[in-house]
Amino acid sequence: MLNRIDLRGRVPSPTALRATLPRAEVDVDAVLHQVRPVVEAVRERGVDAVLEYTEKFDRVRPASVRVPLTELDRALAELDPEVRAALEESIARARRVHADQRRVDTTTQVVPGGTVTERWVPVARVGLYAPGGLAVYPSSVVMNVVPAQLAGVESLVVCSPPQADFGGLPHPTILAAAALLGVTEVWAVGGAQAVALLAYGGVDTDGGVLEPVDLVTGPGNVYLTAAKRLLRGLIGIDSEAGPTEIAILADETADPAHVAADLISQAEHDPLAASVLVTTSESLADAVDAELARRVAATKHHERVRTSLTGKQSGAVLVSTVDEGLRVVDVYAAEHLEIQTADARGVAARVRAAGAVFVGAHSPVSLGDYCAGSNHVLPTGGCARHSSGLSVQTFLRGIHVIDYSEDALREVASKVVALANAEDLPAHGEAVTARFPS
Repeated sequence: MLNRIDLRGRVPSPTALRATLPRAEVDVDAVLHQVRPVVEAVRERGVDAVLEYTEKFDRVRPASVRVPLTELDRALAELDPEVRAALEESIARARRVHADQRRVDTTTQVVPGGTVTERWVPVARVGLYAPGGLAVYPSSVVMNVVPAQLAGVESLVVCSPPQADFGGLPHPTILAAAALLGVTEVWAVGGAQAVALLAYGGVDTDGGVLEPVDLVTGPGNVYLTAAKRLLRGLIGIDSEAGPTEIAILADETADPAHVAADLISQAEHDPLAASVLVTTSESLADAVDAELARRVAATKHHERVRTSLTGKQSGAVLVSTVDEGLRVVDVYAAEHLEIQTADARGVAARVRAAGAVFVGAHSPVSLGDYCAGSNHVLPTGGCARHSSGLSVQTFLRGIHVIDYSEDALREVASKVVALANAEDLPAHGEAVTARFPS
């Protein structure tokens, strides 16, 4: 079922690999012309434009953007107890992991009388996006809200698309997850218009003020991503997320049933989702194909899964050795990377580029999606070569505080003047010498 690329004995250079490996093609630039009018309309006409576009795209017009608190309370009260228990466990584990990420302020004495302190200050207000397209993602509420809260963000709003089936409210499980986390502000708005409203703010239908935010995080479709690109600078963003992806580095010790199930689990998200197997074993690749043929037909979203697995963004890559496999997966830089090899821990320790690494037969990506304690908002499209997933640090800003005494400044004054003159910026030097008139 999976398209095959045979690299045995001839792993190309990183440049050639980037062109060879399967990857979803998502052209954000191609939709900018569609998104720009939406963003400009929201800037000019606020909530009126938001509701017009919501009615056009989501086929429902909410009575207001902000969801009443009574609806959050009702959603939580009516939540299936089993789902509530699972969300509570997910929240507890995420808090445990993310609590250890919080940086502390540090002060360095550069010289006697001269210190530099790095303070970590939370972003004042953030907008957290929970998608609501082909599936509903209360887990994304957890993954966005928990690190923001642990960073110390004082004001946050969760956005999720309104649903016609629920009277113009976001999915009730989204609302219940927000309530479980103590979130009191939820907006029923999705897509590009959500990002624009978060950036510009507005006035709701009842006259309530919808305050703008400083940072927007959370995954979405290409239109939401385009809005992030257009508004970056006015707001901070976490990343320009593309379709989800999994890569599995496996050898002959891997169980083909595990590999096939994990490839399907990511393909279930989206027809553009990428599922890539990198293996030293042709017999494993054959066995995985056989498992896929059996399992895809039986899975609920089989049409979506089949489109994903047979698309050019998915495939099986044959390599000669695990070392060569590591070279391939480091260039691919998957959002999710599973290691299913002998000495999986040792191999995982050598990975240089991945959003998250899942070690061995009992650490599937699905665990990380919900209950590992890790964050599932991760870099896609090869961005793991240079970027990290969502964490407490996403919501913190490092501010240097410089505190020098008169003697400490005097001691280094000549060096400052020399560098200022070398850059032909004499007034920089004079700003120092003016403090020491002769």
